[in-house]
Amino acid sequence: MSTINIQHLSLSLLSIHLLLIIFPSSTGAAPIGICYGRVANNLPQPSFVVNLIKSNGIKYVRLFDIDPTTLKSFSGTGINLTIGVPNELLPFLANANEATALSWLQSNVFAHIPANQVRYIAVGNEVFLKDPFYTPHVVTAILNLYQALKTLNLTNSIKLSSPQAASVVTNSYPPSAATFDPYIESAIIPLVQYLYDSRSPFMVNVYPYFSYINNKNHVSLDYALFKSKNDTVRDGALSYGNLFDASVDAFVSAMEKVGFEGVPVVVTETGWPTKAGEAASEENASVYNGNVVRRAADDAGTPRRPETGVEAYLFDLFDENKKGGEEYEKHFGIFGLDGVKAYDIDFN
Repeated sequence: MSTINIQHLSLSLLSIHLLLIIFPSSTGAAPIGICYGRVANNLPQPSFVVNLIKSNGIKYVRLFDIDPTTLKSFSGTGINLTIGVPNELLPFLANANEATALSWLQSNVFAHIPANQVRYIAVGNEVFLKDPFYTPHVVTAILNLYQALKTLNLTNSIKLSSPQAASVVTNSYPPSAATFDPYIESAIIPLVQYLYDSRSPFMVNVYPYFSYINNKNHVSLDYALFKSKNDTVRDGALSYGNLFDASVDAFVSAMEKVGFEGVPVVVTETGWPTKAGEAASEENASVYNGNVVRRAADDAGTPRRPETGVEAYLFDLFDENKKGGEEYEKHFGIFGLDGVKAYDIDFN
């Protein structure tokens, strides 16, 4: 098991902090990508999928596992990947020594895709609240993978994080009141410490659709769909006209409350279903996802961080007919299995 100390990591990255201050990142459009979920038994071959992604000008893709065939299909395309480490692999990686973690990374990732196409490695998904058995392993697995990336001189180009469910924050109305759920605070603070020290993003899955259907007395459909004519929520001097911005800023507030300012937020999943649920329609999905894309293209920030565009990944490439839960959860696909868009949306 890695013995790296987070405080030592903070000191070792001081030079990186200074470089970032001296050479601030360039501005422009925020990255917009798509999730390639594969919980289905009827999906096209990966080669078809990659051609579909390229033909639509999509440059960023989130994968949820390390399937070799899928990774190889992206090799040489120039498409930037977020590669998911499944929750069930976390104990192995948390208990691995540095050599084992390095071997795993080389055999399961870089043997199939060049390092310059890997943007992020997402270690687990929604672990703290939805899969808590693996909670003790998240940060240790990240630290071991960090050491492996450090050996390969890749810690500046490939960032590690762990996507969270939006429900890890409580009291999120208004956003400035948001705090992390006290039941998971002891687990999430070490994660945020690592993200702060390594200049890595806090990853969160944001679904205004879920908030709307579960809180219709307090959340209007227009507010969820970016269609509010007037600012709906006042938060001190700030005004929020949509739930997406409010959700992102709630995480910013929660991180600041535990002592970490400036951690970027990446929305690793967001989307709207096309059928099988209240307000689930192709029209609403087109409005919601279209607005997420346009805001990224405009590098639009949130009220709390107006100068920082929000990197986001639309969920999902296709419907997934084997997903559990409510029926609408199977119907987030932007494309049909034949590659035809379910509704009008432009990724460029």
